[in-house]
Amino acid sequence: MNWKAPSRALPAAILVVSLVITPLLRAQQPDATLTGTVTSPSGGGIANSVVSVKNLNAGAASTTQTDSAGRFVVPNLASGDYEVSASTEGLNAVSRVTLAAHATQTVNLTLTTQSQPQAPAGNLPNAPSSSKEPSLSDLGFTPEQTQANAKEQALLDKRTRMLKIHQKLGLITAAPLIATIVTSLGAGGKHTSNTDRTVHMVLGAVSSDLYFTSAYFAIRAPSIKGTSTRGPIRVHKALAWIHGPGMILTPILGALAYQQKNNGEKVHGIAAAHGPVAIVTAGAFGAALLSVSLKF
Repeated sequence: MNWKAPSRALPAAILVVSLVITPLLRAQQPDATLTGTVTSPSGGGIANSVVSVKNLNAGAASTTQTDSAGRFVVPNLASGDYEVSASTEGLNAVSRVTLAAHATQTVNLTLTTQSQPQAPAGNLPNAPSSSKEPSLSDLGFTPEQTQANAKEQALLDKRTRMLKIHQKLGLITAAPLIATIVTSLGAGGKHTSNTDRTVHMVLGAVSSDLYFTSAYFAIRAPSIKGTSTRGPIRVHKALAWIHGPGMILTPILGALAYQQKNNGEKVHGIAAAHGPVAIVTAGAFGAALLSVSLKF
């Protein structure tokens, strides 16, 4: 039996995995922090005010409450654009902010009976001189649309949790997938042993199991009405139509090739497409990971 190919391939696989996974994990790490104070029109801090922080790019949201002085802190946020809202006893306020990675951003909210987004200090050059700004109801929004919905918030929280699991499993899947590709160099040669092919097959099976477990959480995550898909997420979903069917077809073609090799035959027929299909599938999967790891 030829043990040289796996012995050379596995260190290479470990090196490739570390080079690919490390920057992805750093890019995915939610490490931004949002702080602020919720105050009344008179300037006093409001305790136990509900603060909602919604990621406008991914649609994920989290909620917290202010302390006795009206202060709040929301850690472990991904970089991006957010809508921050606070409400209590008929008073509310909305503001928008852009969070940068590894940074702490402060947003102070003053609750009023109107729920318009709060603008930065200072009047715009062409702003009307009136001190009373239009409310959301003046702009055509119904009261139901401007008030929080507990059922929708629960769905949003569930979607956020499931998509986080999907994201982590997707990154983990990249490790055995790369190792499977590397060991294929020894499994498909002319002078290969049954052991080489078995190692390749086992790694492929592990990759498939992790992949479909990750896909389950993405598919079963509840959808939220009114949440638009944009930018990287749209690319990520489009690539799923390539690596999804590929992850189904690759094991089937691999099983046919494995059987032909064990019978002493040369890989032929549709089994010969196993290698090209696997490469396209892995490429699309890697591109899908990068699409949500790099901001563009």
